[in-house]
Amino acid sequence: MINRGIHFNISERKILLRIFDVVSILLALYFVGNTFDFDYFTINKENWTGILILVIYVWVFGTIFELYDLQKSSKIEKNFTGIVFTVSLTVLVYFLTPFFTPVLPDNRLQILYFYGAIFIPLLIWRSLYIIFIVSPRFYKKILVIGETSSIQTIIEAFNNSDPNYKIKAFVNCELNRLESVKFNAVPQYEPSQIREVIKKENISEIVIASYNSESITSEIYYTLISLLEEGFSIKEYTQVYEELAQRIPVQFVGKDFYKYFPFSRSNQNKLYLFFRRFFDIIVSVVGVFIGVALLPLIVLGNVIGNWGPLFYTQSRIGKNGKVFKIIKYRTMVKNAEKSGAVWAQKGDKRVTPFGRFLRLSRLDEIPQFINVLKGEMSLIGPRPERPIFVKELSQLLPFYETRHIVKPGLTGWAQVKTRYGSTIDDSLRKLQYDLYYIKHKSFFLDINILVKTISTMIFFRGQ
Repeated sequence: MINRGIHFNISERKILLRIFDVVSILLALYFVGNTFDFDYFTINKENWTGILILVIYVWVFGTIFELYDLQKSSKIEKNFTGIVFTVSLTVLVYFLTPFFTPVLPDNRLQILYFYGAIFIPLLIWRSLYIIFIVSPRFYKKILVIGETSSIQTIIEAFNNSDPNYKIKAFVNCELNRLESVKFNAVPQYEPSQIREVIKKENISEIVIASYNSESITSEIYYTLISLLEEGFSIKEYTQVYEELAQRIPVQFVGKDFYKYFPFSRSNQNKLYLFFRRFFDIIVSVVGVFIGVALLPLIVLGNVIGNWGPLFYTQSRIGKNGKVFKIIKYRTMVKNAEKSGAVWAQKGDKRVTPFGRFLRLSRLDEIPQFINVLKGEMSLIGPRPERPIFVKELSQLLPFYETRHIVKPGLTGWAQVKTRYGSTIDDSLRKLQYDLYYIKHKSFFLDINILVKTISTMIFFRGQ
C-alpha cells in the first residue's frame, strides 16, 4: 500500500477551526468560573441559552472578521487582528443583548475576566493551529498529469486557494514533447515514473489536467487504473479547482460543458424563490429607510466633494437579457464618458473624492434597493453589466451570458471574493465566481455572501 499521509481537507479545517474556537472558549470560561470570583457566565444546563448565543456570536463575528478564511488563518498577524475584532464585538454585543444573555455585571472585573476568557484561549488555539495544522506534515501533496501549457495556471490557482495544497510533481502527457515548453518550477517526470514519484514525494492525490483525453497514453491510463483499484485518490482538474477556489474554470470547459453545469435546483425551487423574494422586499424596505436617514449626510458630501447631480441611472442587463435602468449615487465627474463607454480602472481619475468614499463603503449602492423592490434585481446575484460590455465579453469569454439565467444582485459571490476588475482576465475571474454561485445557489450560500458583504464594507473593499 502507498502511504498517503494525513491531510485535512478545506471543509474539515473550517469545521476544525469553528469547533475548537468554541471548545477552547468554553473550557476557559469553565476554568475561570471555578478558579476566580467570576459568576457572570456559568457553564451549566440553566445557562444553555447564554452559551448558545455566545457560540453564535463568535461564529458570526469570526466570519465577518475572516477568522475562517484559510489563507488568513494561516498567518499569525492576520489571526491576531481578526481575534481582537471578533472578541471585542462579541463581548460588546453579548453585554448589549441582556434579553438573551445574563444581565450586565456591576463589577467591572467580571467584564475583564469574560473578555480574557475568550481572547486568550482563542489566541493560544489559533497559534497551535498555525504551528501544527498549517505545517508541511499536513500538506496535501499532489501529482499533476497534463499538458505543460496548463501547469502554471494550475499552480497559481491552488497556491492562492489553499496554503496546504502543494503540487510536488508533474507528468507531461503531451505527445509532441519536442515542441512542449519546459516548466521548471515543479519537477517533471516521465509517465513510467508515476509510481516512483508517488513513493518518493509521498503523494496524496493525482490531478488529471489534460485538455485532450487522447493525450492520456495507454501507459498512463493503465497505471491510473491500477492505482484507482488500490484506492488511490485521482481527480479531474476542474473538480479540484472548483472545490478549492470556489469558482468554475470555464476556460477549461469544452464541448461537454453540460457535465460542469448541473445548476442548483434552487434556481427553479418555488419555495426558495418565494422566500428569497420575501427577504428581498423586507431588506430593501429597511435599506430604503436607512438610505433616507443617511441622505442629509450624503447630500452634504455630494455638495462638498462631488460637485453635481446626486443620482445617475444607467442601462444594465437583467434576468433573461432584459434591459433595465439601474439607480446609483453618482461617484464620477459629470460627463465622465463623453468620449464613449470606458472600463473603470483602479484609481480611476474620473472618480470624485466623495465618490471614492461612496464606492469603498458600498454606500453608492443604496439607491439600488429601489431596483430590488421593483423586482429588476435581487439582493444577491451576479452584478448587472452594461449592454455594450456584455456584447464584448460574451464574444471573448465562454458562457458569459449564462449569468443572465438568474436575477442580478446588489451583492454577490464575485463581489465578496475578488476586487474590482478592468481587464478581460478580471472579468473571467468574476464570471467563474458568478457561475459557481448559480451552480451552488442555496440559503446557506446566500447567508455566507451577506456576512462576507459586511466584511467588505467594514474593511472598505468596495469597488
